[in-house]
Amino acid sequence: MITKGRKKGNIRFSVQPAKGTAKVSLVGSFNEWQPQAMRKGKDGSFSATVDLPAGVYEYKFVVDGQWSVDPDHSDWSANPFGTMNSVVRVE
Repeated sequence: MITKGRKKGNIRFSVQPAKGTAKVSLVGSFNEWQPQAMRKGKDGSFSATVDLPAGVYEYKFVVDGQWSVDPDHSDWSANPFGTMNSVVRVE
């Protein structure tokens, strides 16, 4: 899920993975696809906030080592590996 903060370009990424998930990272075109650890909330969800300039970015979640699109965001784009990436548009 993506939510936009009060500050322009402040984007919060969050995901509610299966119960028992130990680690979730955020990867995307905005961080050279390098895993950024997400914080685990009391409800079991994981989140990370990123400041992004205007543009279009592709991203995925890495859930316990498995790459996954954002299940709550249906804007996706095909990638060169034959799978899909989630897409976020920042104005």
